Amino acid sequence: MDWYLGNYWYLLLLLLLPLLAVFLIRYLKWIKKKREVFADSQFHEHLFEKRSGFTKFFPALYLIATLFLIFSIIDLLNGSEEVKSNQKLNNVIFMLDVSNSMNAEDINPSRLTEAKNLMIQTMQKMKSDKVGIVIFAGQATSIMPLTTDYNSAETYISGVETNSMQIQGTDFLNGMKIAADKFKNVSKGARKVVLLSDGEDNEGNDDDAIKLANKEGITITSVGIGTDEGAPVPEYVFGQLMGYKTDMNGQTVISKRQTEALKKMAQATGGSYIDGNNINEAPDRIVDTLSKKMGASETLVKSQNANHYYQYFLGVSIFFFFLIYIFNPKRDFNV
Repeated sequence: MDWYLGNYWYLLLLLLLPLLAVFLIRYLKWIKKKREVFADSQFHEHLFEKRSGFTKFFPALYLIATLFLIFSIIDLLNGSEEVKSNQKLNNVIFMLDVSNSMNAEDINPSRLTEAKNLMIQTMQKMKSDKVGIVIFAGQATSIMPLTTDYNSAETYISGVETNSMQIQGTDFLNGMKIAADKFKNVSKGARKVVLLSDGEDNEGNDDDAIKLANKEGITITSVGIGTDEGAPVPEYVFGQLMGYKTDMNGQTVISKRQTEALKKMAQATGGSYIDGNNINEAPDRIVDTLSKKMGASETLVKSQNANHYYQYFLGVSIFFFFLIYIFNPKRDFNV
């Protein structure tokens, strides 16, 4: 436990002491000069009331009293310390799939819109948890760091589209790398990823994503968006529907939700799989899952049990001012 100052900015008040000393010295000289103008020094004893020799110390007493008054304002403390406490809260990164397959409309109005609505409604049910957002397709990027500013999160989510990623495809590993980097200052027991996707991994890196998640202590709650029957993937140019994705043979591609892949990612990391097609139930299930697997986040907290010593300095200051008042009720500096 260390000694420290409660209001250290008030140390600047100490600069007033030299000014006060200069003022007192100039005032005393002015008084002496006035007396000499009024009468010669040999007549002072008869013309002016004789003062006690104690009054010569009044200027010093004023300075000392003011000094201790400033110390009382600054406030000396002892006993405060920084302690580590474990608080139960989640650090959640929503990892959103923005590949072209998320434009499929087997979920009305589209998989991506469903996923975005799920994210917003889930955050509305969360309390003090920190949330971040990572979007991924063939590449990945973070669009919001871990924060409790849920209103800003909704703004970021609203602006996400499949064309937010220039490189298309679906690579879970790239998304997990970005999430792991955002978790570098978070204890491993409190690292959670909510993966919203249709489960199609065109790059075949889902196993590597699982290995990285386990290595970094990340628990994945996977939320499947889309149907097992699937739907064509619309292709848009500047917001205009230009047709549907086709394969090399010119056949329309049917994108289906890969439920088993999403379940594997969740189970392999100690998480849970949730069907995201029911917008009314999924947000509650996501929050419940995160709450049951809530981790402890270590935080530095400054205790408030410090001992204040300002009253002692204030007492000394009052004592000196009281001495001045008792022995010099007219508050005169005559010497």
